[in-house]
Amino acid sequence: MVVFGGHFHSLTAYCLLSKPPLRFPKRTILVRNDSSVTEFLLAGLTDRPELQQPLFFLFLMIYIVTVVDNLGLIILIGLNSHLHTPMYYFLFNLSFIDLCYSSVFTPKMLMNFVSRENIISYVGCMTQLFFFLFFVISECYMLTSMAYDRYVAICHPLLYRVTMSHQVCCLLTVAAYMMGFAGASAHTGCMLRLTFCHVNIINHYLCDILPLLQLSCTSTYVNEVVVLIVVGINITVPSFTILISYVFILTSILHIRSAQGRSKAFSTCSSHIIALSLFFGSAAFMYLKYSSPGSMEQGKVSSVFYTNVGPMLNPLIYSLRNKDVKIALRKALIKIWRRNMF
Repeated sequence: MVVFGGHFHSLTAYCLLSKPPLRFPKRTILVRNDSSVTEFLLAGLTDRPELQQPLFFLFLMIYIVTVVDNLGLIILIGLNSHLHTPMYYFLFNLSFIDLCYSSVFTPKMLMNFVSRENIISYVGCMTQLFFFLFFVISECYMLTSMAYDRYVAICHPLLYRVTMSHQVCCLLTVAAYMMGFAGASAHTGCMLRLTFCHVNIINHYLCDILPLLQLSCTSTYVNEVVVLIVVGINITVPSFTILISYVFILTSILHIRSAQGRSKAFSTCSSHIIALSLFFGSAAFMYLKYSSPGSMEQGKVSSVFYTNVGPMLNPLIYSLRNKDVKIALRKALIKIWRRNMF
């Protein structure tokens, strides 16, 4: 589990001492009447000057691909009536979440590579924290809903249309967004009660829970309890649901007699399994490694996979491995080409 508590101020000192003076020149820290900071400096992904420009172009390309892929998949599913099924309904929402999710922090991250000081206001930081958590938690439950959808499709194919009705799909989607809203509100609300004094450098490229807790000059006990409860719920419920779903899915696949039938059934789940592994694997590695100064740098690097790489790869994973999406895309491109020709 994540280690909190007594190491916060020593970790902060480590982060400050490890930053070169050219990256964060000495400046006057703005304070409110209660002597707490009103702006933060985001340390970014790295403090090595020779890497700033290459990383800027790398993450700019990742962001462009993310926006184009997810927006394209949203438009394709929305305009193609053959893709108006429960599976693509969830995929539509997953692409929407990834599109918004990556847009919460990537523009600020890109600014950090080209600006001398990447300043974010207190209000801006708390706003970024809220929407970051909202979309992260929502994506977690959207992936869980997709696992349940695959369970019904493979284990109860004759009841699929009845079980996964439009009302059920809407209910699962609303529940995912509500869980995201509840979790983000709990974390952000607890963060707003903290006071940040004197030290204002966040050792990250975005406003996340753990780097912010390390800067607090007041007790973070309530925040730690909320993190344990909310994160515990948002890990246990989706993990348990996904695990049980895939146990039943695997059992059903093994009972299929023909090798072709087993291969077809497994192929419908393979894209979802890859997306799950990328999202949960990198996220777990990041937070479990955030217990020491050295591992904080590893945590920032691993967080890139679920904050930047994941949203970029999800539409590619589902489109390249999905025959229906490839057919719909081919038809759309042919229609566009014919319209331009004539």
